[in-house]
Amino acid sequence: MTRMVPYLTVHDGAAAIEFYAAAFGAKETGERYDEEDGRIGFVGLEIDGEPLYLSDENHHYGAYAPRTLGHGTSSVVLHVDDADATYARAVAAGGTVDREPRDQGDERRGWVFDPFGHHWAICSPLG
Repeated sequence: MTRMVPYLTVHDGAAAIEFYAAAFGAKETGERYDEEDGRIGFVGLEIDGEPLYLSDENHHYGAYAPRTLGHGTSSVVLHVDDADATYARAVAAGGTVDREPRDQGDERRGWVFDPFGHHWAICSPLG
């Protein structure tokens, strides 16, 4: 079986968990490792059954957050039933508007930056 899982590095793991819960309904899976200094070394989350991993920055392992880099390096594409509602929750939870939801091809799609610098495309099928 082949499977890919986004693994995001953030500057404040605890705040990221709260944001992803409020914006996208993320829940911790129980997989978690905390560093001795209190930083999150790894935490497993699920958004509607789909996995998402995250950790706090750890320069020793080459894990840099977008805030440190000054930019993100990729986007997460999240497919949901209602792009407008999920987009609104993400913005209300502290996300920054990039592009308002609009119809694009066979999808409704909006783009936000989360408070940690990661770029999210929030999509739902049209019709």
